[in-house]
Amino acid sequence: MILGLFKRKSGNIAIVERQYALLTAAARQPFLYTDLAVPDTVMGRFEMLSAILILYFRRTRASARTGQEIAQEIVDAFFEDVDHSIRELGVGDAGVPKKMKKLAGMFYGRLESYAAALEQGDGRALADALLRNFHPDVREGPPMDGLAAYILAVEAALSATPEEVVEAGQLRIPPAGA
Repeated sequence: MILGLFKRKSGNIAIVERQYALLTAAARQPFLYTDLAVPDTVMGRFEMLSAILILYFRRTRASARTGQEIAQEIVDAFFEDVDHSIRELGVGDAGVPKKMKKLAGMFYGRLESYAAALEQGDGRALADALLRNFHPDVREGPPMDGLAAYILAVEAALSATPEEVVEAGQLRIPPAGA
């Protein structure tokens, strides 16, 4: 399934495939779901992958052109993957664009809200934003301080990653719970 997401791209196929696989694997770490209050649901997995991708995009925003091109291709692959997943869940062709628009809006809204907290290194604001997004139907959900601390640590680790690692599609997300 992943290989099909990259058919249209030519120059960076292997790099984008490798990097997207590393990012999705990071978002699927069991520790996130068992110990850091990420719901093990379709939306919980969407939220976690979104958070990981946001960290990746924040790292690549200052990259050279190659790193930014790869990041754009990964965004495209993510939304193609989401589209495919929506269809697998049984949403008909007529409903897919509306659902995609909603999910894209959610993703970019999270990009803004997480960025504000990340720019300030504000773990409390980040935990509050994570709670709102990961547990939207709960007035008082589980504490998200552990997830916020992990996300802040990942951002710090990614900012220290050399550019050649990013351009090679080998940027690794530190493991949760380590």
